[in-house]
Amino acid sequence: MGKLTDLLELARGRTEGLPFAGALTPAEAWEIWQLAPGAQLVDIRTRAELDWVGHIPGAVEIEWAFYPADLPNPNFMSRLKQQVARDVLVMFICRSGHRSAEAAAQAAEAGYTASYHVLEGFEGELDANGHRNSSGGWRYAGLPWVQD
Repeated sequence: MGKLTDLLELARGRTEGLPFAGALTPAEAWEIWQLAPGAQLVDIRTRAELDWVGHIPGAVEIEWAFYPADLPNPNFMSRLKQQVARDVLVMFICRSGHRSAEAAAQAAEAGYTASYHVLEGFEGELDANGHRNSSGGWRYAGLPWVQD
């Protein structure tokens, strides 16, 4: 098996009964993004999160909800369809890994059969002190990101 195939087999989708193709650690998502032709990483964090916390270079940015009221983006799926082809591998990332699971499920329902969610998100879960980025996430893993 090739490296990409091996990584996708580890994606936890079948073994955990997920409503989408699978769940990936940030490091797995980064490696797959590099290996899979046309693969897309969709960052669904709010504009405020992107501005305050940082961006992932090359990621498609589509807000799942709007800050500060956390109102759902009624145009999320139409924007996704405009920016990402249904036949490519698509991975969703948010701040902690919760909203991205919802986005991956909605995308799978809409025909994105290779829809994945990135565990831990960009900053990981809150620690015992209420802080992020102390034990998980894209940034903690040392993967590429920038802050404007």
